Amino acid sequence: RISVASDNLGRVRIAGGYNPYDFSWTLKPGETLDTPVFYAGYSGEGLGGASRTFHQFEVAHILPHGTKARLRPVLYNSWEATAFDVTEAGQMALAEKAAKIGVERFVVDDGWFGARNSDKAGLGDWTVNPTKFPNGLKPLIDQVKGLGMDFGLWVEPEMVNVDSDLYRAHPDWVLNFPGRPRTEGRNQLVLNLARTEVRDHLLSVLDKLVSENDIAFLKWDYNRNWTEAGWPEQPVADQQRVYVEYVRNLYYILSELRRRHPKLEIEACSGGGGRVDLGIIGLTDEVWPSDNTDPADRLTIQDGFTRAYPVAVMMAWVTDSPNWANTRVTSLDYRFLSSMQGGLGIGANLDKWGDADFATARKWVAAYKTIRETVQRGALYRLESPTGDNATAATLYVGQDKRQAVLFQMLHSSMWRDNPAAIHAQGLDPARVYAVRMLDGSARPAGVPAQASGAYWMNRGLRAPLKGDYVGAAFVFEATN
Repeated sequence: RISVASDNLGRVRIAGGYNPYDFSWTLKPGETLDTPVFYAGYSGEGLGGASRTFHQFEVAHILPHGTKARLRPVLYNSWEATAFDVTEAGQMALAEKAAKIGVERFVVDDGWFGARNSDKAGLGDWTVNPTKFPNGLKPLIDQVKGLGMDFGLWVEPEMVNVDSDLYRAHPDWVLNFPGRPRTEGRNQLVLNLARTEVRDHLLSVLDKLVSENDIAFLKWDYNRNWTEAGWPEQPVADQQRVYVEYVRNLYYILSELRRRHPKLEIEACSGGGGRVDLGIIGLTDEVWPSDNTDPADRLTIQDGFTRAYPVAVMMAWVTDSPNWANTRVTSLDYRFLSSMQGGLGIGANLDKWGDADFATARKWVAAYKTIRETVQRGALYRLESPTGDNATAATLYVGQDKRQAVLFQMLHSSMWRDNPAAIHAQGLDPARVYAVRMLDGSARPAGVPAQASGAYWMNRGLRAPLKGDYVGAAFVFEATN
């Protein structure tokens, strides 16, 4: 927990450490307890400067592989297309369609394992469903790799359904208080990962899964909060250690999986963004900020996320319209422009797309790959926030060498007399000349010169004459000298 308070003289005090709620730890003779690491920084350039400084620190010193980490590949996830109706043939058909638009990683979501035909059974049984995949995962993986993509799977190792072989064998392995109901959330219970035998079992089954299949990526989900957080096998005085020992063992599993499989990449996902912190980011390659994939809502979510965490780990998906979260209808162009401001993923049902949709997606995926490094590793300037009364949101990403920059301007809605002000770039080299082009290959708006100095773009700016609801534009600045 981090607490920030100001006293009556205006002095600010910050304290960080273990959350004391329902927690105690009595040190035994010779025992040590490390508190969580507390990171703090300062910038004289306001919130934007502090954010960019923190991004640089996190990428260099927190993320696995640091500045040498792989850029996030363009990902496709099967959930919205198939939900639990996962079959070998259906996933193969989706993989072929994903490859055609330039996807680099194909991920099979929930429904591939155990007796998993709904969310009521199968969690905990991390073996391939023999009915859905009679020959195991190998035929699908071979096809995916033959199409030029690597392969990933969804897992939720910390959870268990009561209707599962694991729970029937080990009902004592879940968090519980004797004599109290075991409250289910999403039809599942939480395994007590603080127990060494639970930790070792999960590591064993995941290691076996990755060892026996050519799996490049795990989407590691965690979809409910704790209830009845008891550890009855421990003495009463030590039962509250469950909070620390659980996380220690989670980190151990992630670390050991990475050690045994150095090329394996992992996404931290937790009912949306419920587990985003520097502890988990230090052991995973990307994180899932929110289950809300509406492209307009995501602009606000991404704006908040990137105040603390780097774009390098932020995944953003193009999903279906109307969006499941709020039924908002948006164009495929707008959805791509929103998602291209992070690690680009696609979660739409490709089985429902027409030729025009595939053409649009191919265009944007190809365009994204030309700016990916700048977006994921560049300096982020939030020029206009998507919150408050702003009709537009604008973000600028400037490459590390300042030779490329990308400006996204997103219009929420417009009135008849609206005349949006010019957007002023930041962070460019004022002495360099930058040519500007539209990311989608369209003609530049009237009044936007083909090239000008960095000083011009920062002081004079440019206008994107956007009209309508939920429309956007992306400008690419490239140094000519």
